[in-house]
Amino acid sequence: MNRLFFILPVVAFVALIGFFAIGLTKDPKALPSQLIDRPLPEFTLPGIAEAPGGGPGFSSTAMKGEPMLLNVFASWCAACPQEHPVLTRIAREGTPVYGLAWKDKPVDSRTWLARFGNPYAKVAADETGRTAIDLGVTGVPETFVVDARGRVRYKQIGPISNEKWDREIKPLIEKLRAEA
Repeated sequence: MNRLFFILPVVAFVALIGFFAIGLTKDPKALPSQLIDRPLPEFTLPGIAEAPGGGPGFSSTAMKGEPMLLNVFASWCAACPQEHPVLTRIAREGTPVYGLAWKDKPVDSRTWLARFGNPYAKVAADETGRTAIDLGVTGVPETFVVDARGRVRYKQIGPISNEKWDREIKPLIEKLRAEA
């Protein structure tokens, strides 16, 4: 009985060390998405009328045929202007970028797009935030890589930097194009 009281704290200590050793090797910014390798949730959203390059909006079924990005942004987002030049570069290089204005008034989205420019192939308004909830969005900006079949293959939380694009996302897009 006395041996058990000695061994239990040692076993608990070793288990605790193992738990922390595994936990400290993970990236704290990486939040797993339940959507990885699954189809985009179904949605149909209106466009932002009179926005530069604005159109009728888009649906999840339109996001098929080639690999693309779905970027969630908002006019009130502090990090979105930082990411915007990178999205413009990505679109200029030929990867379609779809924009989802999350919990934003269309007039504010329209003003924001007029100020910074519109890198989006299509842009839609998610005023209620319902679609973002279905996507598991926790904040803006967030970006999803969608393959040619409409499945989510990658989720970026926070702004996409040029380095992130060059090292991770662009090679993934190229791989997905080769698979299509």
